[in-house]
Amino acid sequence: MHDNQPRTPDALPEVITRYLKAHRAHDTATAVTAFTGEATVIDDGNTYQGTEEIEGWLGRSATEFTYTIHLTNAQQSDATHYIATHHLEGDFPGGTVDLRYQFTLRDDLIERLVIEP
Repeated sequence: MHDNQPRTPDALPEVITRYLKAHRAHDTATAVTAFTGEATVIDDGNTYQGTEEIEGWLGRSATEFTYTIHLTNAQQSDATHYIATHHLEGDFPGGTVDLRYQFTLRDDLIERLVIEP
């Protein structure tokens, strides 16, 4: 299981799939339930700490730009670390980008999410 092989999206843990599905649907209320209370999100160089800040970040990212997001790769690096690579296209600066969503899980919830190219 710990071999860094590319994995199919359905091989991702349920909590990550739930978060990604809710995020794509702009369902902030559901997306935020995937995180621990003290979770950290790092996106675009900004750090969001705790449920309230993460909820604000999710709300902003849902409304700031219009884009499509496709999961292109998923891999597990160890028991609690997963990377989901997404291809985004939309009206944000640059128009297209591939982003790596790096998840750290604790107790079947997302404790840390780092999003970077």
